[in-house]
Amino acid sequence: MNETAQRLSVDSATGIDVTLPIAGIGARSYAFVADWHIRLVLGLAWYGAAALLYNYLRAGALSLAPPAGNEARWFGSVLAPALALYFLYHPVLELVMRGSTPGKRLAGVRAVTRDGAAPGAGALLLRNVFRLIDSLPVAYGLGLLLVALTREHVRCGDMAAGTVLVYERSSPGFAFTPANAAGALDVATAELLAELLARWPLLTPPARAALARQLLGRCGRPAAELGSLDEAALHRALTEATRAAGAAS
Repeated sequence: MNETAQRLSVDSATGIDVTLPIAGIGARSYAFVADWHIRLVLGLAWYGAAALLYNYLRAGALSLAPPAGNEARWFGSVLAPALALYFLYHPVLELVMRGSTPGKRLAGVRAVTRDGAAPGAGALLLRNVFRLIDSLPVAYGLGLLLVALTREHVRCGDMAAGTVLVYERSSPGFAFTPANAAGALDVATAELLAELLARWPLLTPPARAALARQLLGRCGRPAAELGSLDEAALHRALTEATRAAGAAS
C-alpha cells in the first residue's frame, strides 16, 4: 500500500475540509533509525569525553575504563548523563521541537494530535513511555507490526497519546513548520491560512476578517494589533505568514 495514501482529516474553523498526509512505515523507520544513530553518538561521545577527563583528573591516566569500586562520582558525572542523553532524547526533543526530532526532520514528518496541533507535554511523555511496549519482543517488533497493520500507521504509543505521524508537506509548493512561542505555524494553522487565502474572494467581508484575525492570533499576532487592521492589511498579513512558513522550511 502507498504509505502516503492515508490522510488525517482535521476539523477547521473555516468549515473547509483539511487533510494531512499520514506517514507510513517507511518514513517512520527512517526517522527512528536516524534518531537512534544520533542519540547513540551523543551518548557515546559524552561517555568517552567524561571518562577520559575523570580518569585523568583522578589518576593522571587517559582511560575509558570504569573505576574498580562503585564510585558515585563516576556514575553521576560519566554514566548517568550518557544514559540520560540516550533514553531522554525522544521525550525532551519532541517537547522542545513540538512533536519533531532531528530524525523526523530528516524524514519530513512530525507527530501531531488528531486535530492537527502540536502534542502537549503529557501526550508526548505518554507516547514515549509506551516505547517500552512497542519495542517488544525485540527491535521494535510490536511497534512495526502495528504501524504496518493499522489504518493510520500508529504504534501503541500513538494510540495511548492520541497522536499521528504526518508529513510536513502536503504539496511541493507549500511547507509546514511547527508552532512555537515565536508564532510559527503548526500544520493545521498553516493549512488553514492557505485555504483562507484561496477562498478569500468567496467569503463575506465580516467572515473573512473574523477568520483572518482568528488564524493570525494563532500565529502569535497580538489581538490589539489585529483589531486595528482593515481587510487589505489582514490579507497582506496572511500572505506574509504563509510566505514565512515556506521560507522557514
